[in-house]
Amino acid sequence: MTYPNTQLFINGQWQDAADGRSLAVHNPATGKEIGRVAHAGRADLDRALEAAQKGFETWRDMTAADRSKIMRKAAGFMRERAGDIGRLLTQEQGKPLVEAKGEAMAAADIIEWFAEEGFRVYGRIVPSRGNLAVRQMVLKDPVGPVAAFTPWNFPINQVVRKVAAALAAGCSMLVKAPEETPAGPAALIQAFIDAGIPPGVLQLVYGNPAEISSYLIPHPVIRKITFTGSTPVGKQLAAMAGQHMKRVTMELGGHAPVIVCEDADIATAVKSAGAAKFRNAGQVCISPTRFLVHESIKNEFAQALAKHAQGLKVGDGLEEGTHMGPLANPRRLTAMTEITKDAVEKGAKVLAGGERIGDTGNFWQPTILADVPLQAKIFNDEPFGPVAALRGFERLEDAIAEANRLPYGLAGYAFTKSLKNADLLSRRVEVGMLWINMPALPSAEMPFGGIKDSGYGSEGGPEAVEAYLNVRAVSVMNV
Repeated sequence: MTYPNTQLFINGQWQDAADGRSLAVHNPATGKEIGRVAHAGRADLDRALEAAQKGFETWRDMTAADRSKIMRKAAGFMRERAGDIGRLLTQEQGKPLVEAKGEAMAAADIIEWFAEEGFRVYGRIVPSRGNLAVRQMVLKDPVGPVAAFTPWNFPINQVVRKVAAALAAGCSMLVKAPEETPAGPAALIQAFIDAGIPPGVLQLVYGNPAEISSYLIPHPVIRKITFTGSTPVGKQLAAMAGQHMKRVTMELGGHAPVIVCEDADIATAVKSAGAAKFRNAGQVCISPTRFLVHESIKNEFAQALAKHAQGLKVGDGLEEGTHMGPLANPRRLTAMTEITKDAVEKGAKVLAGGERIGDTGNFWQPTILADVPLQAKIFNDEPFGPVAALRGFERLEDAIAEANRLPYGLAGYAFTKSLKNADLLSRRVEVGMLWINMPALPSAEMPFGGIKDSGYGSEGGPEAVEAYLNVRAVSVMNV
């Protein structure tokens, strides 16, 4: 499938930027330009905002059943087109084709679940304390037009979680998607267009992130902000939103601990954590990063994980049999070089990988670092790449303390056969999502979000829809 040039989608029409600007899109496996994406300016944003307000007024007044029909049709189109969409996604982002197709298929599941959840936006009747003639009602209304800001690592998944929840609640949405990976989000929006979504309900723009966010967030049309990205940027946007009393959902960075207890099944731990670690070349906010392994099994686990890493085929995501594709951009190569060098200089041992592969594309070896000291950068800063850092522990309480040491609190993993250990880990590890004896398996019906510096709010489960609703109290005296 030929990679397309990507336009803006405003008021029901695909269009170039008003001033004609565009940006290059590169294939991370080759470094070559494969297409262009329109760069929105102020005039484009003004048209998108006007359309979003009108679209909201239309979508808000449709029944949940009518909205659900359109959403379920869009899900069907995503499922039918997953193969073609996956190829676009692999070309622009680099992930193996099987992962890219899986992302498109998962989007269909997410849309379908939220299409049904829209039926369950209920208010309630509250009996009056003093007068039976008073009818007290709690109403839930859509918050209004929403501005969404999404990253390049999961170009479809990060958009669809926001769009599906907002649409289920009755909101319109203006999506600012990533310039590096524009075709995936455009294909998602096209599925909704073909399903019959009214003009103005969805807008899609690309351009300078700082310029667009600084214009959209204070704008009176926008009533809620949802952002997925780094913690520093999230804090800036949340502060800006707070100045204008805008509702906010933030899904920010993580640094997921992996606690491998003395009684863990090592084979299960290596298979599960290894798959999660190198999925999408480690460019995953919930990727396992800090491996804390009981001293009695540390060496055995480290060698097994290194063997797993060495057995992965790294290459172009379009090639059959590829387990791990390139990093998304040259900046990630520089970051991997720096954190690996820093860890080694501080005493860590390289058990697998540790270097760039070739000089074409952004390929990095799956890397395992053992005996990593706590002062190493990788044990303090999110690596966001295919590098795993290991160190040992003697007491489970010490491992939990280390897991909680950093301000991040997005995801965590643990492996143990003990119910006692599992109970302690469930209660004490400070993360929004914890998986025990398994890889990460997010689903539409489960909350998805973090605590502490990893953000607040959820992008999964009924909680995700609630984030797009205003709750109002209405009391009526029968006269």
